[in-house]
Amino acid sequence: MRLAAKALLLTSLLLGGCESVPVPEVTWYRLPDPVLPPARAVRFEVPVDVAIFSADGIYADQALIYALDKDGHALRAYHYRQWSDPPARMLQRRLIRVLRQIDAAPQVSDRLPASANVLRVSAVIQRFERIEDAGVWHVDVALQMRVERAGELLSEEVYSARIPAADAEIPASVAAYGQALDQIYAAFVAELTSLRAKVGA
Repeated sequence: MRLAAKALLLTSLLLGGCESVPVPEVTWYRLPDPVLPPARAVRFEVPVDVAIFSADGIYADQALIYALDKDGHALRAYHYRQWSDPPARMLQRRLIRVLRQIDAAPQVSDRLPASANVLRVSAVIQRFERIEDAGVWHVDVALQMRVERAGELLSEEVYSARIPAADAEIPASVAAYGQALDQIYAAFVAELTSLRAKVGA
């Protein structure tokens, strides 16, 4: 009986010590509204088709990503901090919204027929993570963006931005992501403006 009582007591103590910490609730984040680029002279006479962005590996997931070193060679994903949409779709929709708001073309869409005479924009997400460097959190964003028309490559550039966050909290980094994308899209719109003169579209 004594052995059974001791075993029962030991089991109770072990179970009591194994009470799990409450699992955090998942939080989803949206990007802030875009700030329109200063260069707004671009206006194509043909529609613009923006394809869903390509994203490989962890960039295809909805989880926010952070680097374990300042150069971003080792990355991890947050378990309970997610984007409201996959970045490939989120960044595509943001670019469509920007191009529509600056009246870049008579139509800006992601559903135009493959045979149509349109300007086609595509992009690959190369970097999209938080990085801590010397005690300051930054966001690193890099997009390889491509413009084609009728099978002809008009432009292909890598646009990147590193923006410091106001503090170490996730919402500050989300705001910094918005600033990084504003900077990249402004540079891309400037490139489109230069293409407008070349293609006469």
